[in-house]
Amino acid sequence: MPTLSIDLETYSSNDIKSGVYKYVDADDFEILLLGYAFDDDPVRVVDLTKEEMPAPIVQALFNSSITKTAFNANFEMTCFRKLFPEMPYDQWECTSVLALYNSLPVSLAEVAKALHMDEDKQKDIRGKALINYFSKPCKPTKANGGRTRNRPSDAPDKWATYIEYNRQDVVVERAIRKKLLELKPPEEEHRYWLLDRWINDNGARINKTLVRNAIQMDADFRAIMTEKAQRLTGLSNPNSVSQLKAWLEDKIQRPIASLDKKAIAEMLGDSSLPSIAHEVLVTRQQLGKTSVKKYQAMANALTRDGRIHGMFQFYGAMRTGRWAGRIVQLHNLPQNHMELAELDAARSMVMKGDMEALSLCYHSIPDVLSQLIRTAIEAEPGHRFIVADYSAIEARVIAWLAGETWEQKAFAEGKDIYCATASAMFHVPVVKHGVNGHLRQKGKIATLACGYGGGVGALKAMGADKMGLSDEELQGIVTHWRKASPNIVRFWWDVDAAARRAIEKPGRPITIKQGGFQFLVKKGALFVRLRSGRHLVYIHPRIGKNRFGGDSILYAGMEQGTRKWGTLETYGGKLVENLVQATARDCLAAAMYRLKRAGYKILMHVHDEIIMEMPEGKGSLKEAIQFMCISEPWEKGLIKNADGFEHHYYMKD
Repeated sequence: MPTLSIDLETYSSNDIKSGVYKYVDADDFEILLLGYAFDDDPVRVVDLTKEEMPAPIVQALFNSSITKTAFNANFEMTCFRKLFPEMPYDQWECTSVLALYNSLPVSLAEVAKALHMDEDKQKDIRGKALINYFSKPCKPTKANGGRTRNRPSDAPDKWATYIEYNRQDVVVERAIRKKLLELKPPEEEHRYWLLDRWINDNGARINKTLVRNAIQMDADFRAIMTEKAQRLTGLSNPNSVSQLKAWLEDKIQRPIASLDKKAIAEMLGDSSLPSIAHEVLVTRQQLGKTSVKKYQAMANALTRDGRIHGMFQFYGAMRTGRWAGRIVQLHNLPQNHMELAELDAARSMVMKGDMEALSLCYHSIPDVLSQLIRTAIEAEPGHRFIVADYSAIEARVIAWLAGETWEQKAFAEGKDIYCATASAMFHVPVVKHGVNGHLRQKGKIATLACGYGGGVGALKAMGADKMGLSDEELQGIVTHWRKASPNIVRFWWDVDAAARRAIEKPGRPITIKQGGFQFLVKKGALFVRLRSGRHLVYIHPRIGKNRFGGDSILYAGMEQGTRKWGTLETYGGKLVENLVQATARDCLAAAMYRLKRAGYKILMHVHDEIIMEMPEGKGSLKEAIQFMCISEPWEKGLIKNADGFEHHYYMKD
């Protein structure tokens, strides 16, 4: 099939940080340069500030026999859809997804470096300055004659360089695709990518009144609290950490190391704290709880249809392929803990802009605004949300893959997994709110923390130490859990051993019985085939020394904190975590694909939860759950369940 490689340079007065949909929604959006090449033909650049879109390109966009490719193709697709609303997506492919599938970096330049491309196939480093000059509004000055936008005639030399930059991007993108094409994901992944595109196109409707009033209420509240802090301290800027620390140190006559949340909470627990210092710290605490960044992100990203689009990045989580959140970051929204009636009442007050009523009814306005963030996402009139969430999907997947029969039996019988886990750990019946019910919490933290080889540190990270348990008691939980789950423990060691053998003997596939995973090192990478047929990829694997001086599996990848390309380490438990989360992702993707085919309109998905917008009277939670629990051939034996709710706005049920 012929291939058309494409790269666009564009202009918009809307900030790309709010997403490409908002970016192209601007009245002044336009495509400036079109770089393209058919197959191995020389790259051409069309200056669309002077020329029309070439007819062969328009025809190719609608030609189902031509594959269209771009790096981060969602950008080009959205731009073209602005000009050609009926343009089909089916024959588009994304070179960025191809790179991400193979555990390569996100940016074009970093991918080219990681693949050690020849110098003539590296990204032009002049691009950022040129994009800032031609593709964004500029600040009016006397020197530039007061203009708010730079055009080609304002800097012909720079414009000529921009054309060459655009040309080089196509060269690099095409070279990357050629190098990775034989490592292309299964066709199923292309269907899921198109599914992702459809979900992002659907977007989520936002209640603009709620968002606007929440932002205003937060500003009013901050002004009141700041004025109070000024009155109490006499400081010109009580929000300044240095000023406030000096004031507090003078009041309590001792140094203060920090004013973070933990430090403030500890100081407030000190009974000897002077009352005025206590009041100032409470005020500081209230100011620290203000939570309108999500509301602001919603307001910034709203398009003219009243929706936010593009909140999900396909294959955003390296090594597992899970989706990543963008723009509003739905994956880390604050939870709401109010009962539905109370949530309705608080929401109504904010909708009316009634801050006085909100202040009378609730101790903390910031907390209320935080809990209401989810509810700003609402269904179209005449529609409602059907929200369905897989129940304990990771625990189910690991039990299935490892063959932990008692756990699978508990799921099959519909038992509370945390009670079942505690029962298996302590050899006594455990019933929620019943006999030995106090052990359920230990079963819960063990289930969440111990499944991937975690020990006392993992339990503490889950907050187990806040239950008043000593390190000795926490170690007891780990020991009890591991004794109760021998197949999962064996699974860690089998996966670790299989990965090591594959690294030591490149080209020889190693298959393990548990989970049915195949490990194979080829082309400088460790490929782990999942049951679904896709692979997880670990680049340049080797056995080396870890940070503790022991032997470990090392590989090249993006470091979590720095987002820089470097050397990472892994082990059996961590590999199992990747395999389990990747398998859970495949369950979710397959379920969403089934729901789409059944006529359910998916707007969002958050972790293992699917949010659908359906007309009143069409579809049901029960039916949606049935579709979610259907098993694909590769899921045979996996016991799934889901739960959820129907409502006119989104919330955490």
